[in-house]
Formats: sequence, C-alpha cells, structure tokens
Amino acid sequence: MKIFGLIGKSLYHSFSQQYFTEKFHQKNIRNAEYRLFPLARIEEIKDLLKHPTLLGFNVTIPYKTAIIPYLDELDMVAQEIGAVNCVIKRNSRWVGYNTDVVGFEKTMQNAEGRKQKATLVLGSGGASKAVCYVLKQRNIPFQIVSRKKTENTIIYSEATELIINHSSFIINTTPLGMFPKVNERPPISYSAINSNHILIDLIYNPEETLFLKEGKRLGAFIMNGLTMFKAQAQASYELFGI
Repeated sequence: MKIFGLIGKSLYHSFSQQYFTEKFHQKNIRNAEYRLFPLARIEEIKDLLKHPTLLGFNVTIPYKTAIIPYLDELDMVAQEIGAVNCVIKRNSRWVGYNTDVVGFEKTMQNAEGRKQKATLVLGSGGASKAVCYVLKQRNIPFQIVSRKKTENTIIYSEATELIINHSSFIINTTPLGMFPKVNERPPISYSAINSNHILIDLIYNPEETLFLKEGKRLGAFIMNGLTMFKAQAQASYELFGI
C-alpha cells in the first residue's frame, strides 16, 4: 500500500483526507491511502520520514517553514518562498514543493477585473509567504501585518484606518476564525472596510469566517480559501505521481 498524508499540529479542520480519498476512488486507485499525521512537535517528523511505504505528504499549520531543515532538497519555487506544503520521496530523497502558489494564483484569477492596488497581508507564516510570492509575480504592492514588528512587517495596531482605506485587498493568512474557534477574527479596524475592498480568507472551514462575515456586512467582495485548497490539492496529487 502506498501511503500519502497530511502533517500539522491539529488537523480536525482539514478536508485533505476526504479530498484525496475521493480522488483515489474516482481514479480507481486501490493501492494508495491518504492518512492524517498530527505532530505535537516538528521533531516527530524524523520517525515519520522513516516510514517504509510513505511516498509523500502535505504540510499545514504550523510546519510549512519548520519542515525545511528535515528535507534533502527544495524545488526552486519552494526555496525562493521559504515555505513548503507538499513533500515527495524521490529516489530516497525527500523533496519539498509549494503548491500553495498554484492555489492562490487560482484565487487571484477569480478576482481579475477588480481594482488591484495596495494589499494588506494578515499574518507572516508559511501561507503568507506563498501569497506574497504571487503578489510579487503580479506586481501588486503589499504590506504584511503580524503580531511581531520586523523590518518587513507592521503590527496590527499600526494598520490604521488610513492604511486600510488605501488597500483594495485584505488577505487573511492566519488561522484566526478557523473551526472550531469560529468566533475569532484578525484584530483590524473593520469600520474602515467598505464596498471598495476585497477580503480573501485562506480558511475554508467554516465557509464564511467572522472576518468574511464582517466584510460582507460592510459591502466588501469576499472570497474564502476553498478555491485555493482545491487547486493546491490537485497540484499536490499531480506531484504524487500515482
């Protein structure tokens, strides 16, 4: 049996197992199984990588950057981004890829035709890195907002109403609002959001997070993470090469 799967700290929110199990069934693939591998600490990956029939796995919060030191190689895009969400065993070497790029590019295609100017990217983790890569490729200026201030990020209290007014896209890459903690939302000035804004949440469970509900109430165009999830999962499936 060929084993594939998903690693992360907590996996109850993910649709990955359902997606790949259905995909294997549709393709009449009977010698493959997709499992969930919750890891309390990234160091536990050492034992998992020794699994004799594990041939590939996806990576979710919070290990998209932490996984890198345990891999033998990164493809060019993953190396440039500095985050990995898909790992494949190639000739006994573990190689990291980033299919989040494919997923977010598909999301942005759905927003084409809408005014694109400055963008706020909420969060600075692995998913944020893929989002910023796509924005750079599209020449869309962006500002990262995070809990900790760095040379390249501002903190939430610095994301003023003026900054929000000058941003057409507000993209949530954090897990705030993800099931089961559906009453959470990024701490931004929602009163500054209006019909000129496009709010994108990479979360797809629930379908409408509190972040998106607030944007919708204020007239913004909203998009959840389901398009991104399906596109990156399909790209991962193709990399699995089953």
